[in-house]
Amino acid sequence: MDWKIEVVTIPVSDIGRAIEFYADKVGFALDIDFRVDDELRLVQLTPPGSACSIHLGTSTVDMAPGSIDGVFLVVPDVRAARAELAGRGVDVGEIQVFDAGSYRTAREGEDLDNVGCVFFRDPDGNRWCVQQIPPRD
Repeated sequence: MDWKIEVVTIPVSDIGRAIEFYADKVGFALDIDFRVDDELRLVQLTPPGSACSIHLGTSTVDMAPGSIDGVFLVVPDVRAARAELAGRGVDVGEIQVFDAGSYRTAREGEDLDNVGCVFFRDPDGNRWCVQQIPPRD
């Protein structure tokens, strides 16, 4: 039996602001934006090339806005991903390398496969990691 993660809920305080951030700045595709009533709006976005989407939650989850830390986006080139995010206006950190149990600043020309990352936060403070993983066979 295959077990697949299809959707991760991201707790936010303002759906409109979160759509602007994830769709316009980060570049996720807006898949669903359906208002059930004045209190409930269902919004789902998908990162380019991903089989897993995010659902923006306000009243649909029992998590505080900004409480997510540790959702990873995987890319083949973290340097290019960082440049793209920065070019879109995302406040993204410098490239980090996971080394000896903690993160340190990456060195020029260093191999980043499996260890190179950048971090950014959405307007509510949810923290994302973008990690370089080489293509899988």
